[in-house]
Amino acid sequence: MEKARFSRVGFILAAAGSAVGLGNIWKFPYMAGQNGGGAFVLIYLLTVVLIGLSIFIAEVYMGRTTREDGVTAFETLAARNGHIWKYAGFMVFTGVLILSFYTIVIGWIFKYIILSFSTLPISVGAAGKLFGAMVSGDWEGQFAFFNIAFFLTMWIVARGVKRGIERVNLILMPLLILILIFLFFYSMTYTGFEKSLTFLFYPEWDKLTQSSLLQAVGHAFFTLSLGMGTIMTYATSLPKGENIVKSSFYVAFIDTLIALVAGIIIFTFVFHFGEKPSQGPGLVFISLPALFHHMGVMGNVISLLFFVALAFAGITSAVSIVEPTALFFINRFKMARSKALIIIAVIVYILGTMAVLSNTKAYGAHFTYFGKGAFDLMDFVSAAILLPLGGMIIAIFVGFVIERDKVHATMSKYMSDRLFNLWYFSIRYIAPAAVMIVMINKLFF
Repeated sequence: MEKARFSRVGFILAAAGSAVGLGNIWKFPYMAGQNGGGAFVLIYLLTVVLIGLSIFIAEVYMGRTTREDGVTAFETLAARNGHIWKYAGFMVFTGVLILSFYTIVIGWIFKYIILSFSTLPISVGAAGKLFGAMVSGDWEGQFAFFNIAFFLTMWIVARGVKRGIERVNLILMPLLILILIFLFFYSMTYTGFEKSLTFLFYPEWDKLTQSSLLQAVGHAFFTLSLGMGTIMTYATSLPKGENIVKSSFYVAFIDTLIALVAGIIIFTFVFHFGEKPSQGPGLVFISLPALFHHMGVMGNVISLLFFVALAFAGITSAVSIVEPTALFFINRFKMARSKALIIIAVIVYILGTMAVLSNTKAYGAHFTYFGKGAFDLMDFVSAAILLPLGGMIIAIFVGFVIERDKVHATMSKYMSDRLFNLWYFSIRYIAPAAVMIVMINKLFF
């Protein structure tokens, strides 16, 4: 295992960089818009604390205690049957699947950064045609941007924990926050700002459906980058004596705050120009560019800053996704980091190429499986099965498999007995049940 360690700030920014991704700036706003705003946001915030943060702390505990890869951590901490529990470490491979389509979306963002220097689409209809043509028609251009995102990600990870992952987060995360702060204060000058605050923070309970309730719970879990061993892997590089509860809280706070700020910014522009908030996944790539067009030259500037911020969020998450698999190969098979990354890169590149082609009209039929294109299938399998299953296993493992006294001996250094009992109850009962319900809903409804 690498001897390099994160600094305290480095771990917080790296873990926040992993958690702060496209889910915060792209997915959270459109989900809030589709599900009525305030009530959805309140349920989301509650479940971040009761479910997401609980599992996050459990992952950090496992990584910090063992300082091993995800597979070996289960094997080491199991009171018995460690040879069986090591298979729970399957989650270290989940990131490979996610990265295969995640880098494609980052490629789309790079395309829109370039678009910000030219004439933006004049209407939502024109923006929709532009996005549709890029995804389904221009496979060469889409493939080129995928390559840029792919090689940039692998280059950063190849530089290691200190020179690569920590350094890029020390640069990109503060820049991301500065851009969002500027956009936030700029959005305050628009009439839609007050409507945006009301929409996001004034709960209208009649708009909350069973479906939106489950989506809020599900997104609160996924937004913290749980269930794929990333947080566990990063925790192996925590400095000795670090308060893992306090660090976990800081990461969850940064992640949640950025999602809320992004939502305020986006809906300010949406309400100012009289558009509806419930526009779905196309909110960022279709609706916003058209709205920015109406601002003139300033719209190009805002568009550029927004998509640069989105790119930063995507890149910091992408580099974190690779590390659990890399550490597994390095530790278990005594591989050089370069060799481990070559194996991962080949797999990601092949799957990514399939995902790109699956979206196109020309080749989509050749890359369709079980009624879904390769891109959609990878997204579904990871979001509906692998991530929730990974998170549920972590909660059950820490709550029922590791001896309670052993967990308490470590965690009592960072939390009172009362807080420990609340966290332990959440890990054993609340978190697994909630994740199971969300998983069943995604699979069967």
